[in-house]
Amino acid sequence: MADKIDTRAVGLDVGLAFIRWLTGAENLHYGLWTGLEVTAGNLRTAQDAYTVKLFGYLPEGPLRILDIGGGAGETAKKLLALGHKVEIVVPSAFLAARCRENAPGAVVHECTFEDFAGAGPFDLCLFSESFQYIPFAESLPKCARLLAPGGQVLIADCFRSAAYRSRSAHGPQPGGGHPLAAFRAALAESDFTVAAEEEITDAVAPSIDLEQGLFNVIGHGLTRVSDAIHESKPAAHWALSKLVALFLSRKRRRNLMQRLTETTRSAEVFRKFNHYLILRLVQKG
Repeated sequence: MADKIDTRAVGLDVGLAFIRWLTGAENLHYGLWTGLEVTAGNLRTAQDAYTVKLFGYLPEGPLRILDIGGGAGETAKKLLALGHKVEIVVPSAFLAARCRENAPGAVVHECTFEDFAGAGPFDLCLFSESFQYIPFAESLPKCARLLAPGGQVLIADCFRSAAYRSRSAHGPQPGGGHPLAAFRAALAESDFTVAAEEEITDAVAPSIDLEQGLFNVIGHGLTRVSDAIHESKPAAHWALSKLVALFLSRKRRRNLMQRLTETTRSAEVFRKFNHYLILRLVQKG
């Protein structure tokens, strides 16, 4: 039997190729849009502004940094250029390969943070849009074990606001992350306290409008092609519809068409359901 197609890896490959073509880099994070027109041409500038903002929270170096969920290695590459030593934890074989290509000076661990067996010690644990994927029981407690005395944690990520209902609730709720109230409670029980905090929700939210605009362009093209095939070759259109149904359930097809043709995902909705925070945590005592 043929191996199952890794659709996530294929999607990442296509997505990174597009981002690289558009911006010249493989950044997977939000952009910081303050003072910028929200256009595809400004995406690289917005993402670079985000990195500058993030790096402004780094302690004085050089540092031994554990980049947790390091994406395609673009952030690690910049950290290495600043003279820091970097190890990356990333669970995807595809992304691990991209990290080794983009940040050849970094040590790459292909595993989840929960399964990471490195001993450190590190001066900084960095979560750039990865903290939301790690259970509270594993995140800060494991950081405390990995950090050297005086080590710190830097988090830049979405947290769900009190307005968020549930994943199954009706209507789009773009964004993600742990509920902010739950995070505050877990932090209070941890070995860390907040040394610096900034909310940048308004500045990153336009990334959702840009993403939705891109999907709408793709959706417009697919709709036009589908209509033309249906009009000129109805039998072929029927066969293609049946083929698509073999790979995508009715729910997935409905969700995909919503993403491609509607405009319900927006910066305004993102602001309602999320807080995007940058937090620098230090050890208590």
